[in-house]
Amino acid sequence: MSKTITVVVGSTNPVKVNAAKSTLQRAFADATVVVEALDAPSGVSDQPMSEAETLQGARNRVAFCQQAKAADFYVAFEGGVDEFDYGVATFAYVVVATADQLSIGRTADLPLPRQFYQDLQAGRELGDVLDQRFHTTNVKQKGGAIGLLTNHMESRESTYQQALMLALAPILHAAWF
Repeated sequence: MSKTITVVVGSTNPVKVNAAKSTLQRAFADATVVVEALDAPSGVSDQPMSEAETLQGARNRVAFCQQAKAADFYVAFEGGVDEFDYGVATFAYVVVATADQLSIGRTADLPLPRQFYQDLQAGRELGDVLDQRFHTTNVKQKGGAIGLLTNHMESRESTYQQALMLALAPILHAAWF
């Protein structure tokens, strides 16, 4: 009989839920992973515009989940945008927690066109900007900016999976951390 691992994901977005489930299933291949999606508030802007705000959103979502439900793991992803000395980029932070540990990971940066950033500075969300410019519908629950700007060679989910797997390293090897 295999062990069951319970996970609460601080979002109902299928991309985030699927990324958490598939990553934890890979990390714990001998277990059955049961995921519950929870609409957790980020406590930050709908479109975080800095690294700090984006990380705070992910932290807030995990803290909410920890208060709401008992689970083995709590996972939250928060996507954001910032302007760096090399240009504008979008990225996401992931926070994963257990009863004893909290670990943070981050996706790679995806460069964004300057005109998209200007739309975001005017108060729009990246998903809405992408839907308008690429004539898509609800792309943030599909491939996201990553899918569109890489001609679907990468996806939002694939980058979330990698970031979460890397964030799991301190949990998988707790004795070293």
